[in-house]
Amino acid sequence: MPVLAPKSYVEYRNDAYWVEGTRISLDSIVYAFQKGLSPENIVQSFPLLILEQVYGAIAFYSANRAEIDAYLTAEEVAFDAMPQPLQGTDPTLYHKLMAAKAERQQVES
Repeated sequence: MPVLAPKSYVEYRNDAYWVEGTRISLDSIVYAFQKGLSPENIVQSFPLLILEQVYGAIAFYSANRAEIDAYLTAEEVAFDAMPQPLQGTDPTLYHKLMAAKAERQQVES
């Protein structure tokens, strides 16, 4: 019987984690998973992915939870430190985004 090579579902490129071979960030999958979405629902949200990729990304996250949680926290801190041009150019959209972020943080707590 041939030995199968292990598959990789997540790659680190451009200082971020991505579902391998896609432009979909691991962050997106993790946040959806943390919200309670099933892998099937995540695939519906990201139709470019197949179920195997979502399960692979979730398995990667589960195996590396402490490191990925620290990475996500660092990303949020970096984002919060960036100037927010929408605040001046489109305050309504800016407030909607901030409300969504606050809601997400409540769900995670």
